[in-house]
Amino acid sequence: MTTDSAPRSHETHVADQFGPQAAAYVASAVHAAGEDLAEIAARMRAEPAGDVLDLGSGGGHVAFAVAEAARRVTAYDLSADMLGAVAAEARRRGLVNIETRRGAAESLPFGDASFDAVLTRFSAHHWADVPAALAEARRVVRPGGRLIVADLIAPEAPILDTHLQAVELLRDPSHARDYTASEWGAMLRAAGFDAEPPVLRRLRLDFASWIARMRTPATHVAAIRSLQAGASEAVRRHFAIEPDGTFTADTMTVSARAGAPGR
Repeated sequence: MTTDSAPRSHETHVADQFGPQAAAYVASAVHAAGEDLAEIAARMRAEPAGDVLDLGSGGGHVAFAVAEAARRVTAYDLSADMLGAVAAEARRRGLVNIETRRGAAESLPFGDASFDAVLTRFSAHHWADVPAALAEARRVVRPGGRLIVADLIAPEAPILDTHLQAVELLRDPSHARDYTASEWGAMLRAAGFDAEPPVLRRLRLDFASWIARMRTPATHVAAIRSLQAGASEAVRRHFAIEPDGTFTADTMTVSARAGAPGR
């Protein structure tokens, strides 16, 4: 049994952070809607796929959104509790083609070219090794198949990047990194994907619900508010920091195709 004092892997840390909040993520308004989710659903309706992998499925919102455009959707996540909540919600909605599977993004228990599309949303910033996970995504998607990534991204300017990573880590100790759009482009190319130009958006994060979803300790909440209060004008302006701590972050949605094998 894992105790608070025992060493934990990053994967265990992520699962421990998100498991108790599974129901909150299924119900989260930020995750259950949004232009990025609508874009993913529209792309899948325009090009229906047989087998789809929702990689780092979290509350299952991608799986729910694309289920009618797929023969089968596999919701894959580290948290057994999260997957249980996804399965229950799928049953409630009558979505019989959604199945669940547990594991890490860097080690997928699926055969080569098992999926027509791999989709991931608001998950990659928790992965321990994004290049390894993208290599696995390339392995399990058929040549010419689609990968769609939607996630928070860091600004290219170091001062803005540092602020974002700091508040993210204080809010959630399982946070790994919000990558920049240029870093994503390089990682996708290295994994063998041909990416379209990314769609960039802004996402307003209500501070009270943002910290409640992660049960952020009061000491960390105070530290985040202190960082915000002491931030430079450039940081305050970019993140549109509001009096109650609510702020606006950058997001990216990018669609890519799997290149020829061996790339």
